[in-house]
Amino acid sequence: MSRKIAFSKYQGAGNDFILIDNRNNDFDHNNHDLVARMCDRRFGIGADGLMLLEYTKNSAISSDFDMVYYNADGQKGSMCGNGGRCIVAFARDLGVIEQDTAFMAVDGMHHAAIQGEQVQLGMIDVDTYSRDGEAYILQTGSPHYVEFVKGLAELDVFTVGGAIRNNATYKSEGINVNFVEQEGEDAYFCRTFERGVEDETFACGTGATAAAMAIALQENREGHQEIAIRVLGGQLRIAFEKQGNSFTNVFLHGPAEWVFQGEF
Repeated sequence: MSRKIAFSKYQGAGNDFILIDNRNNDFDHNNHDLVARMCDRRFGIGADGLMLLEYTKNSAISSDFDMVYYNADGQKGSMCGNGGRCIVAFARDLGVIEQDTAFMAVDGMHHAAIQGEQVQLGMIDVDTYSRDGEAYILQTGSPHYVEFVKGLAELDVFTVGGAIRNNATYKSEGINVNFVEQEGEDAYFCRTFERGVEDETFACGTGATAAAMAIALQENREGHQEIAIRVLGGQLRIAFEKQGNSFTNVFLHGPAEWVFQGEF
């Protein structure tokens, strides 16, 4: 390509993203090779994913913007929680929003509020789950496998998580694989192998949300819950209301920070 693409780089608890203002519709949605090149950590900018901020296409919906998300492999992805928090910060920095927003993502409408570098992002309700052996399978905007383990700091997440993601059950559609360990009273550590990145990431917002729900299910918690989840890149907090197997008023709290901007 001869033209230059303006971009900004943001990160949320170490989950890093390329953000592009595509309100002029200049970026080709079908140029998957370009997205993969931009996300490449050796020959491109380097990121876990790329997002386009666009004008809302559905005039019947009151939304500030649309979020179009791509995985690092260049393919369009499912909902990304940390990406959602970062695009809220990007929208604020562009002047599209001030502090509160409603935006459309692939899994529907999301409400969010930003204060400084902290973003509170509303996630989808969850009313069902399944089990794979001892693991919990939850859909929190993206599909997640959550397993409780011991010695998580020493676990080879790339090998073990990759084997689960690519086994006969999950290979076709893919799944994000999360390992969780309790660190203290109401403190937990989570590490995630993400499909689309095909590697361990420093954080996963929908994964931390799924982990918090699995904790509540495992411990038979009910009512309002706030669960702190430590990830490799920092600290996230998930709040929700639980009644039986249903989770409502789900919020993902955490940092979203501008890193740099440039042209590709």
